[in-house]
Amino acid sequence: MKTHASRPLRFASVPYDPEAPRPPVMPDPIMSRVPKPDPDSGRTIFNFGPSHPSTHGTLRLVLEVEGEMITRAWAEIGYLHTGFEKLAETLNYNQFIPLSDRMNYLSAINNNVGYAHAIEELLGIEITERCKYVRTTLAEMSRIADHLVCIGMQAVDIGAYAPFLWGFARREDLYDLFEAFCGARLTTSVTRIGGMLRDVSEDFVPGVRAFLDKLEETLRETDRLLTRNRIWMDRTQGIGVLSKEDALRYCVTGPVLRGSGIDHDIRKVQPYFAYDRIDFDVPIGSHGDVYDRYLVRLEEMWQSIRIIRQVLDDLPGGPINVYDNKRVLPPKEEVFTTIEGMIHHFELTMPKFGFKTEVGGQIYSCTESPCGELGFYVVSDGSGNPYRLRVRPPSFVNYAPIEHLVKGATISDVVAIIGSLNIIVGELDR
Repeated sequence: MKTHASRPLRFASVPYDPEAPRPPVMPDPIMSRVPKPDPDSGRTIFNFGPSHPSTHGTLRLVLEVEGEMITRAWAEIGYLHTGFEKLAETLNYNQFIPLSDRMNYLSAINNNVGYAHAIEELLGIEITERCKYVRTTLAEMSRIADHLVCIGMQAVDIGAYAPFLWGFARREDLYDLFEAFCGARLTTSVTRIGGMLRDVSEDFVPGVRAFLDKLEETLRETDRLLTRNRIWMDRTQGIGVLSKEDALRYCVTGPVLRGSGIDHDIRKVQPYFAYDRIDFDVPIGSHGDVYDRYLVRLEEMWQSIRIIRQVLDDLPGGPINVYDNKRVLPPKEEVFTTIEGMIHHFELTMPKFGFKTEVGGQIYSCTESPCGELGFYVVSDGSGNPYRLRVRPPSFVNYAPIEHLVKGATISDVVAIIGSLNIIVGELDR
């Protein structure tokens, strides 16, 4: 038999034996928990995802339905087993930064600065004033990018296409600013322990101001199209209701928690970077449904605009990085032009080197990511690598009430509920 390859293929002639032993089938961990419905009950069991577009290819729900109504649900968090936390134990502290990008790739900078903030607290490093303001600006820009995608994709799932196009257009404007700053768009890897990869350019501030002006018009258009739209309201109001008590019981955070009427934002209750010097409000919902979670995210983008404008008005001068060559990477100019800079860079980046930490030191540090509380628990053993690193990702916790939220809803409501939780599978199933 001739093929497109340079040589013919040979096939073994093995006769088919229907009685031959078959390889064992792997047990389904969910279906073992799902009881078989009574044939006379009129109820049916079927899978929702992972191939459904709204489940991102990795989420799976097993639903028991009676007609269109969901009577019970069983969730599986996914199939994206990346092993980020165990990989961290094989890398030095700076080398983990690109992996933090991949957890929530829609707001990678928030993961960068959250992780760097944890390690700096572990080491007792106080970053410069300019770095605090620059990180605050980048984190809020990344928050806007995340919320634009969340609202846009949720609108597409429910049937509104225009907000998706508007949101992605503004996100591309944001990515142009990120690219001009660090050369990357989606996964930036821009943060360093003790500072940033580099300082912002002179064109950065006017570029951000121009972007904010365009974003304000986009948010007004989105508000006019969706907020009082009868179809949008019917598909979101009273759907996926999470009460205050249930929100606390499931330990959700971020817009999901605030949509249920609980005033909790780490930027307010435990300020970091420059948030303690900035005036902004925390939007709070009242009903805990899909509609309130949408309103909270929409208002949070307005508050991010307010934060960024204040930061740019007060942006201080001075260095972006702490000058500590034993623990902070030296500037590239020193690496290329001085023997001391080259040696320090080598010792901080090569395997089995890196900066040393206190034996038995440990820290839990959290920041307010677009999805909620992003926490890092780090234990050191004195080497250049973390002994243990565990992540408290908001998507993992916020997905916990999904079985409760979809019970009593219709099949079409599941799409709206999942979209309102803003599940990012990279940090959900890390």
